[in-house]
Amino acid sequence: MSAATSESIGRMIRDARSSRGWSQQKLADELGTVQSAVHRIENGQQNLSLSMIGRLAEALEMPLIQTVTEGTVNFEIEGGNKLSGEIDVRTSKNAAMAILCASLLNHGRTVLRGIARIEEVDRISEVLTSIGVELTWIGDNDLEIKRPTQLTPETIDSRAARRTRSILMLLGPLMHEFDEFRLPFSGGCDLGARTVHPHMSALGRMGLTVEATEGHYHATIGDRTEEHRSITLIERGDTVTENAIMAAARTPGVTTLRNASGNYMVQDLCFYLQMLGVRIDGIGTTTLSITGVDRIEADVEYHISEDPIEAMSLLTAGIVTRSQITVRRCPIEFLEVEFAVLDEMGQVLQRSAEYRSRNGQTRLVDVTVIPSDLTAPLDKIHPMPFPGLNIDNLPFFAVICATASGQSVIYDWVYDNRAIHLKKLSEFGANIQLMDAHRLLIIGPTRWRGRRIESPPALRPAVCLLLAALAARGTTTLMDVYVINRGYEDLPQRLNKLGASINTFWGEPAQV
Repeated sequence: MSAATSESIGRMIRDARSSRGWSQQKLADELGTVQSAVHRIENGQQNLSLSMIGRLAEALEMPLIQTVTEGTVNFEIEGGNKLSGEIDVRTSKNAAMAILCASLLNHGRTVLRGIARIEEVDRISEVLTSIGVELTWIGDNDLEIKRPTQLTPETIDSRAARRTRSILMLLGPLMHEFDEFRLPFSGGCDLGARTVHPHMSALGRMGLTVEATEGHYHATIGDRTEEHRSITLIERGDTVTENAIMAAARTPGVTTLRNASGNYMVQDLCFYLQMLGVRIDGIGTTTLSITGVDRIEADVEYHISEDPIEAMSLLTAGIVTRSQITVRRCPIEFLEVEFAVLDEMGQVLQRSAEYRSRNGQTRLVDVTVIPSDLTAPLDKIHPMPFPGLNIDNLPFFAVICATASGQSVIYDWVYDNRAIHLKKLSEFGANIQLMDAHRLLIIGPTRWRGRRIESPPALRPAVCLLLAALAARGTTTLMDVYVINRGYEDLPQRLNKLGASINTFWGEPAQV
């Protein structure tokens, strides 16, 4: 059994245990073993005998034996079911990644509450552990972070680093620690060319120079004594803004960032840094003023806010299956334009009164999807930086427009490859024409039909295929869904509680 398969099986066991409300000790008692053994199993660090696999399958009431064949993680979906009930939006992957990186700025103790246990978090956790950071899970979703006096980037886990785009966000924190250091090239979703030049342009004003050489970014740090600096970002990107904020947080003096992103993960990062004592003015706007501090040493607890992209994913599940479901804890500030487009298309959404997230900042509502007859929007649908329609929410409108009557145009001007990945919806019966690398013409409505299909190597398009499979009559086999697990926590199990039928298996779907 490969290390990757052991890790995937360990995650599946952990998810099944959590869904039953069991602690590791409770599962250990059921198996007749010790808690530390369960911990190793769930982290993919324990060789599993067929006997132990059988005991785990019996204790957790799941068909584990069929998952131990070598191969990818896959979903088998029986579509066409009506969904019903309530589901909570979980916390933001993108905010968690930024704050995990920002925790390196703090020489005190950080506890992140409600962090999603997803593959992306696992990868950056492996990276942080490899450079000396002590990470301890408290229960299932709280993470304690303690950094050492001296970080060791020379011992970085290159394999984990190359599987996440978030590695770039270590540039801002690490530039305060060393005169020079190296980071492996970043990975993540296949969305076409995504240049790192905007990062270099912004951080260069704070003394960082980066050269790409032999599969690494080689960073050197020069003069950082300028007391007041005004930096205009050449791209209003989320990670670019986050990197610049983290660099400015411990750069002496006042840094003004113009053309900054005000998106949800940027705001979450700012709220966390404020708890650490960093003054940040202009949160949520395109102009930020950050007053840097020489040293940060604070013991803090921070609740990460809910994910508007997951909220849109779950709402789309209700829309395309014509089901009445309630999606609770939706961060409404980051969904207003999406809701306006849906309203134009005829989709009825009922909102609750607003209330606050556990971080005390983010505005939330509960939203009930009412089955509706949709018509195509009059104009093309395209993303814009916050407060516009979120770039990561655009793909869900491809599935929604395929459900609507009439012709729709999706214009994905941001990424080179994403529209091409969304064209895969045509294999489920959708009438989709690729006008060019950025535009899709969609003619609805669609009579979705199940099929066997390979998941694309991009997170949101992959989820769109899963959503189409929920609406499709018959069986869909969605192969190699690692990318979905990279960004969503327990998504099949949670959708199944609403009435979906999604089975996870490894390799070919044959019982061993």
